Amino acid sequence: MDTPYQTFNTTDDCQITYSLRGAAKAMRPRLVLIHSLGLDASIWDNVIENLGDYSQILTYDCRGHGRSGKPHMPFSVELFARDLAELLDHVDWRTAVVSGCSMGGCVAQAFGGLYASRASGIALIDTTSWYGEDAPRTWRKRATNARSNGLGSMIDFQMTRWFGDRFRSSHTELLKKVTEVFLGNDLDCYVASCEMLGDADLRPYLQSLRNPVAIVVGEEDYATPVAASLQLHHAIPQSTLTIIPGGRHLTPLEYPEQIASELRGLFERIWPQ
Repeated sequence: MDTPYQTFNTTDDCQITYSLRGAAKAMRPRLVLIHSLGLDASIWDNVIENLGDYSQILTYDCRGHGRSGKPHMPFSVELFARDLAELLDHVDWRTAVVSGCSMGGCVAQAFGGLYASRASGIALIDTTSWYGEDAPRTWRKRATNARSNGLGSMIDFQMTRWFGDRFRSSHTELLKKVTEVFLGNDLDCYVASCEMLGDADLRPYLQSLRNPVAIVVGEEDYATPVAASLQLHHAIPQSTLTIIPGGRHLTPLEYPEQIASELRGLFERIWPQ
């Protein structure tokens, strides 16, 4: 996909790389897509193809990821949510549907809690509001492993968590591209992002999510399992829950057609015909 990239600088001077797709038209939904840890906006490419001209779409690389700036500093989901708010200001979008996968779903929850009037709806894909009491230690252990052994040592672990066996065997080119993005990470920023997720507790924000919310999870997601999505569903007033049979942790890559369909369903709940 030939993507035209643009950049802007946040108030703390971090450059964010983004892309706007789809011409503005009356009543066309505005959609923001936020990627997962260690990857970039390209995880949404096939979802966008399946959405066609249905919506205006904003994708971007979170700070510390992809083509965006890589400041060596502590990260927080609230900081990432502020980056999104400033990006929306920059592109002159007052509101949008905000969709996030994994880490992106954590950012979407923080954005919905902190900027409730700006999220007309939210899609939470393969994510959680809290990784549990042991999360700070577990995520720091992952960060330490990355520092000690390099990101390459994590590839086999990541691939089996991200994708099912059949998908891995039949999509070798896609896995090669994903691997290249992952290995291209700045190590300090990857560590800061791991620590951010270990410390994150989005549960206080959930009651603020009053507009329609779609929760989607892969049936075989071992990173943020179905139980985590059930907890989100029970805590968020206007939420729906969809479990994708056979899906693992990166369903936007593994099942883009289904994710696009879920997003269309969310649009229809927000703007009934």
